[in-house]
Amino acid sequence: MILALSSTLDVCSRRAVLRGGALAVAAGLVPLSGLWAAEEDRELSFVVKDEFGTALVENIKTLLKSVAHEIWKHCPQTKFLGQGFSIYRNKQFPITHFKRENDRIVIGLNTENTFWAQYSYQFAHEFCHALIDHTRDEQKKWHHTSHANHWLDECLSETASLFALRAMSETWKTTPPYANWKSFAPKLAEYVEGRRKEPQHQLPEGKSFKDWFREELSGLRDKPTQREKNTIIAFQFLPLFEAEPSGWESITAIKLADRDDKKPLEAHLAEWHANARTEHQPFVAKLQQLLLP
Repeated sequence: MILALSSTLDVCSRRAVLRGGALAVAAGLVPLSGLWAAEEDRELSFVVKDEFGTALVENIKTLLKSVAHEIWKHCPQTKFLGQGFSIYRNKQFPITHFKRENDRIVIGLNTENTFWAQYSYQFAHEFCHALIDHTRDEQKKWHHTSHANHWLDECLSETASLFALRAMSETWKTTPPYANWKSFAPKLAEYVEGRRKEPQHQLPEGKSFKDWFREELSGLRDKPTQREKNTIIAFQFLPLFEAEPSGWESITAIKLADRDDKKPLEAHLAEWHANARTEHQPFVAKLQQLLLP
């Protein structure tokens, strides 16, 4: 679950990035073929409720599929059990539910009309939560978020938003979901850079990430959703995932250990490393190195 975008994004100054009719699809226009053809056996299915204002349901589906694809293509051994995703509008905050609806993973997005950047940023975050909580279900020991290391899920999900928008900006240069979306490819990367430069997402002057993180960890364990701090950590994670995007599949192993609400971070990361597939363990080790003294 993440907070409403009004608390995490400067909606007023940035909504023009991907708004209005600029990304509206001309009547009858068919998405470019072949973008997901190689993954037909794992194709993601979406049911979108018609409650997002002026946005067309088919356009929302196409956009969300484009967002998910940038992470999903790096998880070749992973499948979601069930029929896909059910997307509805939640006017309070974006959220991924634990309980399914008609065998679909239920995700609420706090946006409307054609504010496509908000859809993309929010859905990438929630898609990451879905990977953590709704894959390898038969092996999971626990799901609920009320534990001291939930801040890590939030930071990984924030990283997913940054990663997906930057990856989409490259994909859309050559294979956008619709031909007339191509011109907006650079704006997606610019959106992320705008967040990177915001003062609240900077480390204090003269302080290393490790020193800052050591001071903030206790507070994050008590209150995991602190969006500004989550984003600072996400920008530390981002280069690791961009250098080794197969690391996204490692997050499906985070909740394979026994539940312990107060588990120390060192133990939590060690169990994630042990439960990850062998080929993903070196990536988890890099996150351990980043976070631990």
